[in-house]
Amino acid sequence: MIIKRLGVVDYAPALEAMRAYTAGRGADSEDQIWLLQHPPVYTLGQAGKPEHLLHNPTAIPLVHIDRGGQITYHGPGQLIAYLLIDLARRRLKVRELVQLMEQAIIDTLGHYGLVAERKNGAPGVYIDEAKIAALGLRVKNGCSYHGLAINVDVDLAPFSGINPCGYEGLKTIRMRDFGVSASVEQVGECLLAQLERLLPALDVAPAAQHQGVPAAQALFPSP
Repeated sequence: MIIKRLGVVDYAPALEAMRAYTAGRGADSEDQIWLLQHPPVYTLGQAGKPEHLLHNPTAIPLVHIDRGGQITYHGPGQLIAYLLIDLARRRLKVRELVQLMEQAIIDTLGHYGLVAERKNGAPGVYIDEAKIAALGLRVKNGCSYHGLAINVDVDLAPFSGINPCGYEGLKTIRMRDFGVSASVEQVGECLLAQLERLLPALDVAPAAQHQGVPAAQALFPSP
């Protein structure tokens, strides 16, 4: 498993790098988890409805992307984790990976004293019916990309301009609202520990060194 801690990265190059790495994967390629933040951006899933963007007075960019789900917002103060996982080698089905991601978020929030839960039919993690974390995946040739977002200390105002994840009136919240002062980086390390604990071991060990895709390497060189 390769871990990349990337800081604040524009959305478009991150998406390009995920696609490039996934397209170039071979049987010996390592799984990767990228921890990062994005500048303000709305993203609309492949089946997303444009009418879920209600208003956009500050002209936040809207990017049409290839994950599942509807519209969401990303911005500084929100932890993003992208999971580039070979599902077959870890004996995972898509739904199992989604549940694993939700559990990792729930356990991370629990570490900070927050009691969170799943919601049937609405992927993500919630506290008292308000959404604190969102999920969205694309699986291509048996490998996942995109991932999850946890609201740590993000500005919530841009969520008022959308129907978050396609749900009218859905309230969004953040860890800071409950008195959690941890940084995005600290929450990221906690989440990473939960993901590594929950992910099944590989069936076949990857090669010790895999060169990956030059485009992805150029954008995100190994730390």
